[in-house]
Amino acid sequence: MPRWFLFSLILLVPGCWFDSDPEELRLSGKTMGTTYNVTAIGVDLDAEALSEAIEDTLADVNAKMSNWDPNSEVSTFSAMESTDPVAVSPEFVTVMAAANDVHAKSGGKFDVTLGPLIELWGFGPRKPEDPLPAEDAIKTALEGVGQSRLLALDTEQSTLAKSAPEVGINLSAIAKGYGVDAVAETLQEFEIENYMVEIGGDLVTKGENIKGEPWRIGIEKPDASAQTVQLVVPVSDLGLATSGDYRNYFENDGRRYSHILDPVSGQPVTHATTSVTVIAQNAMLADAWATAMLVLGREEGLKVAEQHKLAVYFIDRDVTAGEDAYITATSSAFDALKAN
Repeated sequence: MPRWFLFSLILLVPGCWFDSDPEELRLSGKTMGTTYNVTAIGVDLDAEALSEAIEDTLADVNAKMSNWDPNSEVSTFSAMESTDPVAVSPEFVTVMAAANDVHAKSGGKFDVTLGPLIELWGFGPRKPEDPLPAEDAIKTALEGVGQSRLLALDTEQSTLAKSAPEVGINLSAIAKGYGVDAVAETLQEFEIENYMVEIGGDLVTKGENIKGEPWRIGIEKPDASAQTVQLVVPVSDLGLATSGDYRNYFENDGRRYSHILDPVSGQPVTHATTSVTVIAQNAMLADAWATAMLVLGREEGLKVAEQHKLAVYFIDRDVTAGEDAYITATSSAFDALKAN
């Protein structure tokens, strides 16, 4: 699932919180089919060593989580025909345990076995003249979706098993967030305590910016034709991710079909929610929950957010007021963070 660019707005005020003048180091590059940006603040930062460590970290994440690499751990697991439990890496266990937690708490709206539906609906090399999937085809695809039914994770033994050879795993809605957290851990190994890490719109921050202010992050307005800020929120020592449906969709007979698929119904979502931002304890959970909340939509999503004390910001299309009109809603936890 794509993630949209978020603006990092650093609000500058006088201040000094290092024994000597701190420096701001910015590093960027490409990873996971998108870009990464790292802002690190400290004294005597070794740019070359830090850049190399970040690249090594991201290469390791891709080697385990990338669905585009046929030799990655997740691709190898998906391709294997055995249904016996197989040993998986601690990193894979961490991601799958988080995915299972979000899957359960969202009523199955987050699902890493969504592959058959993605392929069926043609979000990829789809042609406008391609017919819509038939109900029988959707029903058949749904038989291959459902991670709680099709996958068995043993966290104590660090093993994972699938119920049938054809079961596959797609980590695109959680792997970028995990990658953000992995880079953050690398920064902390360099004893950097003030930073922001962003990959494709998923991000995590720690400490303060160069002027001693909490990090301020701009949430993008859901307008595919421009990049403008809808809302600015403080994000310190937390992860943030936004999921939206306003750039990846297709139209058929005048009807708009979002790339956001409901793992329960097998259909693209049809509610008015067009963008969801989640702030969580790390980027991995924010990433997964942003997808789950976009599938749920504002009405059901707010109920789940309140139940699990999640900080969530919804943007809905206001279909009664024109194409560029929006309605926003927030959970109690989001309001509490914004008030800080």
